[in-house]
Amino acid sequence: MKRLTLLKYAILACIACSIVISTSAQSTPGSKEPAWVKQTGARKFPSAKKRFPVNQYGAKPDAQTLNTKAIQAAIDACANAGGGMVTFMPGSYVTGALFLKSNVQLQLDKGVELLGSQNFDDYPEIDTRIAGIEMKWPAALINVIGATNTAVTGEGSINARGKFCWDKYWAMRKEYEAKGLRWIVDYDAKRVRTILVQNASDVTIKGITVKNAGFWTVQLLYSSYVTVNGVVIRNNEDGKGPSTDGVDVDSSTWVLIENCDIDCNDDNFCLKAGRDWDGLRVNKPTEYVVVRNCMAGKGAGLLTLGSETSGGIHHVYATNLHGKGTSNGLLIKSALTRGGTIEDIHFCNTQMDSVGTAFSFTMNWNPAYSYSKLPDGYSSDSLPKHWKILLTKVEPIEKGFPHFKEVYVSDIKAVGVKKVVNAAGIKESLLQNFLFNNVNVQGNTAGTIDFGEGWRFEHVSIVGADGKQLQVSNSEDMKL
Repeated sequence: MKRLTLLKYAILACIACSIVISTSAQSTPGSKEPAWVKQTGARKFPSAKKRFPVNQYGAKPDAQTLNTKAIQAAIDACANAGGGMVTFMPGSYVTGALFLKSNVQLQLDKGVELLGSQNFDDYPEIDTRIAGIEMKWPAALINVIGATNTAVTGEGSINARGKFCWDKYWAMRKEYEAKGLRWIVDYDAKRVRTILVQNASDVTIKGITVKNAGFWTVQLLYSSYVTVNGVVIRNNEDGKGPSTDGVDVDSSTWVLIENCDIDCNDDNFCLKAGRDWDGLRVNKPTEYVVVRNCMAGKGAGLLTLGSETSGGIHHVYATNLHGKGTSNGLLIKSALTRGGTIEDIHFCNTQMDSVGTAFSFTMNWNPAYSYSKLPDGYSSDSLPKHWKILLTKVEPIEKGFPHFKEVYVSDIKAVGVKKVVNAAGIKESLLQNFLFNNVNVQGNTAGTIDFGEGWRFEHVSIVGADGKQLQVSNSEDMKL
C-alpha cells in the first residue's frame, strides 16, 4: 500500500511540475541538474545470498523476548562467512542495539517487525556525534559503524517505541528550563536514535517503515556513498516525540535520498555539519547530496540545512519534492557562533501546500537553544565534558558568522502558505546571490528580506492575501 501511495504522489508531483515548467520563458542559472548528481549513492550492494535466519540463533518473534544477542549472533556469523542475508520469520522481535558488519544485508520482509527495547541499558554508549558535537551517546537501535557494503532492506518495519525517551526529555526539560539550562538539556537527555550510519561507505537503506523514533530516525554521520530509498517514517502517532528528525545527513558526502515519505516532529530531510567550536574543530562538510521524489507531512522543514553548519554545506540538489503541512519549505538556519558556508543549493520542481513559511533563511535561529551560557552558581571545574565543549567560545567572533550564498530556487508552486519569505542575514554576512525563477506562491503575507545582496527574481509571483508587498531592508543589488 505504501508503495502505491508513494507512486501516486510522485505522479501527481511530476504532472504539476511539468505544468509549472511549461510556463517557463527561461531557466535560472544553476537550475539544471548538476553533473555530479549521477555520482551520488551507494556504489555497490551486498551480493552474497546465503541466508542466516535469526531464529536459528535463538530469536523469538513473540514481542516479549529480548533478542539482541540472538540477532547479533546471526549478524556476526553472516559477516564471518564473508557476507549474506540476515533474515527473520514473520513476527515481532524486541531488540536493543544491533551492529551490522561489512557485506551484511539485514532483510526485514513483510510481516517482520523490530521492536526497540525500552530499557536504556540495552543501548551501550559509544563515541559519536550528536546535534553537532562529539561525545558519548547511546548506540542506535541499528548501527552501521566503520563498515562498507552494508544494507538494511525489505517491506518490514521498525517500531522504536521511543516514548521512554520522550518522557525522559520532557521531564528533564521542565527542570532544566527553570535553571536556565535550555541549551544543554538535549545533550543530557541522551535519547536513542533509530538508525546510525557512521564512518561507513556504500550503505543502502531501502523500503523499510520506521516508527516512533526516540530521537533522530536516520543519521548519516561521517559517511560517504549512502542511499536511502523508499523509506517511510512515521513519528507522529501522538505528536509528542521531540526532535524526531527524519533523515539527517551529518558531515557526509555523495548521498542519495529518494522516494521517501516522512511525517515527523522536527526536520524531515535535514543536512548538518557540526556546531560551534567543536564543529569548527572537526571541520567536515556535508556535500554532494541529492534529495528527490520525496514527500513530507508534518515536520519543521521539507528541506532543512542547519542549524549545525560549522563544517559547511555545499552542492545540494533537491527536486520533485512535495510538502503538506510542514512548518517550512526550504529552511536554512544557523547561529552566530556556528560559522560555515552554505552554498550551491538547488531547490526545484517542488510543490507545497499549507506550509508555515515557504522560504525561511535565518542566521540567528532559536537563541534559547543555540547559545550556551552557564548560570550563576555553577563551578566550571566540575562540569561534564560536553558542557565544557558547548561553553567553549568561538574566537575571533567573526569566525562564528555563517555565510549563505548561491541558492537557486526554481519551478515552485505553493498554496495555503502563511508567510512566503522570511529572510534575515546580518550586517557582517549578507544573504548573497539567491536566484528565484518560475516561483508561484500564494500566502497570507509576502514577508521580508533583511540584509540581502544580489537577489534575482524571474517569473516570480508572490501573492499575499493581506495586500502587502515583499518588504526589503538593509539590502543591495536586489532585482525583485
